[in-house]
Amino acid sequence: MNLLKRWSKSRPTRIFFAADVHGSEATFRKFVNSARFYQADVLVFGGDLMGKAMVPIVREADGTHRAELHDIPRTLDGAEAVRAFTRSVEDVGFYWELMSRDEYVALQGDAPAVERLFVRLARERLAAWVGFAEERLAGSGVRCFMTGGNDDSPEVLTVLDEAAKENVVPCEHRVVDLDGRHTMITVGYSTPTPWGTPREASEEDLARFIETSATKVPDPGRSVFNLHVPPLDSGLDRCLKLDATSDPPSPVKDAGRPVYYGAGSRAVREAIQHYQPVVGLHGHIHESPGQIRYGRTRCFNPGSEYGRGVLSGLIVSIRDGELAGYQHTTG
Repeated sequence: MNLLKRWSKSRPTRIFFAADVHGSEATFRKFVNSARFYQADVLVFGGDLMGKAMVPIVREADGTHRAELHDIPRTLDGAEAVRAFTRSVEDVGFYWELMSRDEYVALQGDAPAVERLFVRLARERLAAWVGFAEERLAGSGVRCFMTGGNDDSPEVLTVLDEAAKENVVPCEHRVVDLDGRHTMITVGYSTPTPWGTPREASEEDLARFIETSATKVPDPGRSVFNLHVPPLDSGLDRCLKLDATSDPPSPVKDAGRPVYYGAGSRAVREAIQHYQPVVGLHGHIHESPGQIRYGRTRCFNPGSEYGRGVLSGLIVSIRDGELAGYQHTTG
């Protein structure tokens, strides 16, 4: 005869979180495959999907192709050489386009045309990623919640709503149900940066974005705050200070030494301190992985090494409004 227990704890919900893949094909595929590898119930992506550069691959009259990656000129002879090169380009997070010498020359003086090409390539890759996630997660019961970050153009992020079907869930500015017991809010904007990225907001606007979603949460104590920018001066936001008046921005130095500072958000910190969610999930500052506690809330930044094709991630287990465990991952 089975014993009658007075109570039993529910099984923890296992979340795998990552951010800042910046166009890296290898890194994003690892993110999706993490659902099976780490036996996650939920995938959460915290923003910055787009790559930062586009590599022209120019067809020459002799049948070869010329290109450049990391300031190293390449001559590509044959289809297999081109395929191998494009895989390398994709894995570091860049886009590529085959073109004639005349097309390449025409693009040099046409900034709007370059922008249109970049957006098209970014949309195509993101659509392919959503399709890959839908296919890989089909029948698994795992949902993949995705948002853009400050580096992601709004016209590219529309792909999330256009291409998502069952397993991929666009989540920005929405209160989403994670497991029937916990909810999540998401804001992918950042405070202003020296780079003038597409989705930056003042502290006041960022606070308003967070508040608009947070006030709709049934129980903040059973919620996850997926906020791209980390809390200010949390240690999750420490990075090199840049002089935005130079082009490109250059490191600020004091007595010949680089200056580091906290580039996070006051609005995010205050929201975490006020609402006390189960966990805060953050990204944005690649070089500051770690965790910090504000009251009952533990905030995390997994960091990012996307340029090496390495996925920096985080496993978080939550149960009944409590953090049951966590582990940083690299692979």
